[in-house]
Amino acid sequence: MSLYAAIDLHSTNSVLGVLDQAGEPVFQRRYRNELAPLLAALAPYHSELSGVVVESTYNWYWLVDGLMDHGYRVHLANTAAIPQYAGLKHGDDVTDALHLAELLRLGLLPEGFIFPRALRAVRDLMRRRMLLVHQAVQLMLSIQSTYSRLTGQRWSADAIRHLQAASLQQAFPDPYTRYGVLLQYKHWRALQEDIQHIEHGAQQALIDPALRQRLCSVPGIGPILSLTIQLETGPIERFASVGDYASYCRMVESKRLSNGKRKGQGNRKCGNRYLCWAYMEAAHHAKRHCESIRRWHQRKHARKHPVVAIKAVAHKLSRACYHIMQEGTTFDVTRAFH
Repeated sequence: MSLYAAIDLHSTNSVLGVLDQAGEPVFQRRYRNELAPLLAALAPYHSELSGVVVESTYNWYWLVDGLMDHGYRVHLANTAAIPQYAGLKHGDDVTDALHLAELLRLGLLPEGFIFPRALRAVRDLMRRRMLLVHQAVQLMLSIQSTYSRLTGQRWSADAIRHLQAASLQQAFPDPYTRYGVLLQYKHWRALQEDIQHIEHGAQQALIDPALRQRLCSVPGIGPILSLTIQLETGPIERFASVGDYASYCRMVESKRLSNGKRKGQGNRKCGNRYLCWAYMEAAHHAKRHCESIRRWHQRKHARKHPVVAIKAVAHKLSRACYHIMQEGTTFDVTRAFH
């Protein structure tokens, strides 16, 4: 008899539920977030288990890796794609765990991708870099706004990068204002150094340098964006089509139609926000440095909202990168922007 297990994972504890082939509960219990008691609870069912579902929360690494090391077939549930029955009168952690096991039993479980363990650390490091970049930009914008508020003029980002003590003294004669700006400037410089160290370390990772070089043939994509795209995409074979990949990159409009009329929208945030950011960054650079893409963007911009126009460029770039990764080719602007 086949059994189906699922673990409703929380920050400090987890609920294990097991169903039999008829969908009847066999076992259910809450445990602390420790691997040993969970393995002990699953051990009597090991030979009969068809799989173990783990809820895809922020802290799933330890549990998924531990179960896989002990020979369990693990399924990572994509919680964003699992709607609960709206008419459910009572629900708790036990029913949530059994619901995941039931979806596995019926073959209806929306699964997330279990990223290779060896590359997770590099991917997470690049995600930390993105966080530091956002913080650095906030500090720079704060310095710019302070200067503009006091003088009515604007400092460029390049001017801020070359600030000296004498320039601060002249620009901010008030000692309190100057002290506040100086603190922000010191934090910004420290963040810039940390970002450079992360970039240098991440680029030493042996992650298919030939593919990285092909991705760099795309206008707007350099060493950092190409590495981000590689790490966030993973094996390109997991995407059945270019449309699936574009949707995963959040490049596809979310809407629901009935009889030609819009009846609402789906989950706009379903997908990978880091890939979305990478392709949007690439689109902004590409329209400035590639004449063919600039003309295509201008035609789109003349008919559509500016945000829609730049998102369309990013969509094209994501589809081009899919074919580059799938076919082993380099970028062809006439094929992508015709």
